[in-house]
Amino acid sequence: MPGTYELLSKVVQPTDLHGLGDKELAQVATEVRQAILDHVSKTGGHFSSNLGTVELTVAMYAAYSIPPDKVVWDTGHQAYPHKLLTGRLDRFDTLRKHKGLNGFLRRDEHPLDSFGAGHAGTAISAALGFAAARDRLGTKEKVVAVTGDAAIASGMSWEALNHAGELQTDLCVVLNDNRMSIAPNVGALHNYLARLRSRPDFQGLARTAKKVIERMPGPATRIAAGLRHGITHYLAPEDTGTIFEEMGFEYIGPVDGHDLPTLLDVFRKVRELDYPVFVHALTVKGKGYEVAEGDARKWHGVVPFDVASCEMPKKGGAPAYTQVFGQAIVELAREDEKIAAITAAMPDGTGLNAFAAEFPDRYYDVGIAEQHAVTFAAGLAAGGLKPFCAVYSTFLQRGFDQVLHDVALQNLPVRFVMDRAGLVGDDGPTHHGVFDISYLSPIPNMVLVAPRDATELREMLRFMADYDGGPIALRYPRGTAEDVLPEARTPIQMGTAEVLGSPESADKPATVTLVAIGSMVQEAWRAAELLAGEGIRAVVVNARFIKPLDKETFARLARETGHIVTMEEGQRTGGFGQQLQDELISSGVTDCRFDIVAIGDHFVEHGAQPIIRADAGLSAETVVKVVTGRAGAKARQSLA
Repeated sequence: MPGTYELLSKVVQPTDLHGLGDKELAQVATEVRQAILDHVSKTGGHFSSNLGTVELTVAMYAAYSIPPDKVVWDTGHQAYPHKLLTGRLDRFDTLRKHKGLNGFLRRDEHPLDSFGAGHAGTAISAALGFAAARDRLGTKEKVVAVTGDAAIASGMSWEALNHAGELQTDLCVVLNDNRMSIAPNVGALHNYLARLRSRPDFQGLARTAKKVIERMPGPATRIAAGLRHGITHYLAPEDTGTIFEEMGFEYIGPVDGHDLPTLLDVFRKVRELDYPVFVHALTVKGKGYEVAEGDARKWHGVVPFDVASCEMPKKGGAPAYTQVFGQAIVELAREDEKIAAITAAMPDGTGLNAFAAEFPDRYYDVGIAEQHAVTFAAGLAAGGLKPFCAVYSTFLQRGFDQVLHDVALQNLPVRFVMDRAGLVGDDGPTHHGVFDISYLSPIPNMVLVAPRDATELREMLRFMADYDGGPIALRYPRGTAEDVLPEARTPIQMGTAEVLGSPESADKPATVTLVAIGSMVQEAWRAAELLAGEGIRAVVVNARFIKPLDKETFARLARETGHIVTMEEGQRTGGFGQQLQDELISSGVTDCRFDIVAIGDHFVEHGAQPIIRADAGLSAETVVKVVTGRAGAKARQSLA
């Protein structure tokens, strides 16, 4: 929307801010906040977290020389101001749309996206790597890491802080302390930061800040001569240290993250320093939009909404899988006092709010620490409880070693419930849950299941609660959980598939078996209906168990129909189809045509779920083309 934002529309890169006075920079901040409101209300996206980083970003980018200086962002959903200050205003209306701007940071989207950021806890490690590379190559650029939205609580952040304190290189770490992740922060570190925020001297921030800034040393030669403590304990008593200082950082804070003049003074001085500095900035999620300030949790991620009425459209229709899980786990916990639930800072996203309210003594939010969540669950299981570890599929990747080493190797009955398995849509490649089948299936002792609908999800959760034979993982997609297939159901038994039959008359022999898992079962049934129109009878099978496979049923159907097509919303390599194909060959079934409909060897970009599923070939139409031999060469290459 060029011309709408008088100053922001002229900012192509951060150095364009250098020619502006402080009053003009304040206007830029106002325009950045307005641009976020104007556009995100239409596109949807991460909202309150970005409103909270406006002044912080404007001050940093006005103080540093970017490029060549680098700012590495943690959790890209707080970096919309960064996108707007790097010349992407004219494309901001494409945010999170197919082939538009990504909702997170991408190195291939813009030269000033120094490091991709979708998962939390990466910024300090990456920034320290940039700083070490700079030192090795003899260049002079400054490096800043911005951590926030609870990313500071992740173990990786502390590993990086520990290493940075040892290297003692020129690095600035900025903590965007908004007291939140998506839900309120938890844990001892949160309590520690709260104590720093509540120190009496912080109450006189505006007055004290000006005096301390005036005392801050200037030239680097004077700083090197021993004047570092001119800024140590900024706004803190001289006899009070912090954990960050003990780790080798100069601690500055707490600083009001919305006081632009103070932030400008701080960052202009900090840029002159040549050793590790930790700037603790206090921000408010949703700053500038009253309802978002009042309920930052609700307004963390939004669908398009009406700015004037401050209302998001209410969801109707069938419940989401997440909601069904949340209700079912509460019902199971009422029956079994050994059931416990674990989340890694995602009680809303994983549907555990009701469980937390009813069973607070059996609910554990471990913060953004998936590795700890997995091993903690292993300890609970070893101690005699029945832990359900609820996590997004993409985030369980971060705890892979713990799943293998701490859970599966010891054959502990930890129940993993993986939300957002498959293509999640607008959040894009960092959040698609398409690798879990490939990384969990090779692990000995692991059982892996996927429900076709809401009713089966409930039944599988009960099966998991009763299963004590070892680790078991359940995957389900983002979206609604509708029961639309034939309602004849068979009990869930270990390693047994469900043969749904065919929409075509049984008088005609079936010539193809469509084997689908989870979200693809309904699409497989639709494919069978389309094939019936072509005069082809297909048998549809709900695999249910990805591991162990129902070897007998699949071998029988392969021999009877002579053609197997598998459908899965996951990567082809190491996926369900490849495993089934390998099993059939090992069982001596070699005279059967076999096709796999899955995601090829590439990352899937962001976009609405129907669009990217169609692009990936995960559709009934693709199956029809494969079965009838009408798939083009390119399609065949990606499917076979």
